[in-house]
Amino acid sequence: MEQKCGAGQLARRDRQHFESAIWLHKAREMTTEQFQQEVEKELSGRETEPWEIVYFKVYKSQMPVVEQAIETAALMLGSDKSRGYCLEMICADFLAGANLESADPNVLLQSALRFFKFLPGEERETFLHHVIEKAS
Repeated sequence: MEQKCGAGQLARRDRQHFESAIWLHKAREMTTEQFQQEVEKELSGRETEPWEIVYFKVYKSQMPVVEQAIETAALMLGSDKSRGYCLEMICADFLAGANLESADPNVLLQSALRFFKFLPGEERETFLHHVIEKAS
C-alpha cells in the first residue's frame, strides 16, 4: 500500500502523462525501499541514499546539550545540511578524538581535513595562522 501512495504523488504531478503501467510493474518487482527511492528520485530529480529513522530516548536535561551541538554543527557545516548529517559529523569528530589513543594519526588527520573544508574563508585563514605559528 505504501508503494501505491508514492505512485499517487507521481500521478498527481504528471496527470495525463503518468505512465501507470510502468510504475505498476516497478511496484510489483521492487522492494518497498527500492520503490520509494525510485519515486523520490523521480519527484526530486536526484539520487537519494537509503535512510533510516533512528529513535532513542534523550532526557530533558540532555536536550539543551544535544540541540546546541546540532545547531553548532549546522553553523559550521552550512544551514542547508540535515540534522542527520550534523549528527554524523558530531559522531565522526568524537570517533576521531577517541582514536587518538589507538595511535592512528590518519584518523585524526582525515577528521581535521574534513572539518577544515567547511570553515568559512576568514576562519580558514585564522586556523592556518595558528597551525603555522604552532609548527614554528
